[in-house]
Amino acid sequence: MKNFRQQQHRPKKNTLVTGRQAVIEAMQNGKQLERIYLQSTVHGAVIDEIKKLADENLVPINKVPVEKLNNFNVHNHEGCVAVIAKVQYQNLQDVISFVVENGQVPLFLILDGITDIRNIGGIARSAFSFGVNAIIIPDKGVGALNEDAILTSAGALEQIAVCRVNSLMKAVDELHLNGIKVFASEMKAEKNIYDCNFTEPCAIVMGGEEKGIYPALMKICDEQIKIPMPGDFESLNVSVATGIILYEVVKQRK
Repeated sequence: MKNFRQQQHRPKKNTLVTGRQAVIEAMQNGKQLERIYLQSTVHGAVIDEIKKLADENLVPINKVPVEKLNNFNVHNHEGCVAVIAKVQYQNLQDVISFVVENGQVPLFLILDGITDIRNIGGIARSAFSFGVNAIIIPDKGVGALNEDAILTSAGALEQIAVCRVNSLMKAVDELHLNGIKVFASEMKAEKNIYDCNFTEPCAIVMGGEEKGIYPALMKICDEQIKIPMPGDFESLNVSVATGIILYEVVKQRK
């Protein structure tokens, strides 16, 4: 079996925005970008403008060597290449309002520090299948929702709302202001998922497999929950764990 990393493909040219001014104009015109790649040695007023607009539009910037940009096989990139978003990001409050106005009980999924796009794809499939209203991700520190992620999600990432925010802490505050309880998945928690009330408006935070949920984020969640396991294996894959928790939510809401 080939290594997954080797199977990832270079973005198609029609999904790229090439050149400094072109990237600026794309953001000014409201085009959603997945990520901006800036040559690590470039500086100046135009670069500062790109960074400013990227911050305002929640677009992650990766500083890379020129070889990375040349690998896109585009000409005159001027040290700047952006990838057009395959996913259309939604405003969190707009999604909350839409869900409530349509008489649904809110169910959100928050991803903290999950970088493996295979896990993100699997999580998206479960989220879409079990009726999650939206997946909430940070603008930095999460795997790119690119063509490979969409492929591993079997297209679910194009079907479910995704909200990209500049702070998961602020997102939790916004959920709280809307009466939505936030549960944090933590394997060492005392409370089992079966003992939680998921029939109320809620959001579930899933952390990356290496570092888990950021401590400050964990602290502001309402409850920590775990999946009870009779075995002594260290932990479940985050995608599998998400599916189990979401199944419990659906079971309780039937």
